[in-house]
Amino acid sequence: MPSEKMGAYEVEYSGVQLADGQGWVAHVAIYGHSCNPMHRNCVFPDQRVSLDAIFPSQAEAEAEARKAAAHMLESSTNHTRSS
Repeated sequence: MPSEKMGAYEVEYSGVQLADGQGWVAHVAIYGHSCNPMHRNCVFPDQRVSLDAIFPSQAEAEAEARKAAAHMLESSTNHTRSS
């Protein structure tokens, strides 16, 4: 499962094959800072994003998941700044 640091968050994204094998869907999990190095603070549990989309390959589903995570974090940051 690919993961990367986006700002202060650790993001895991993946393409998950549908049970019938007829495509892939995008999944994301986002973790925030934790004072305990043995524990990750889950702020967005692993779940499907881009609900209406089914992708022909795992790589395309992962790319969409990464894009969705970046958008979620950008929206969250912009919302925090305007408050």
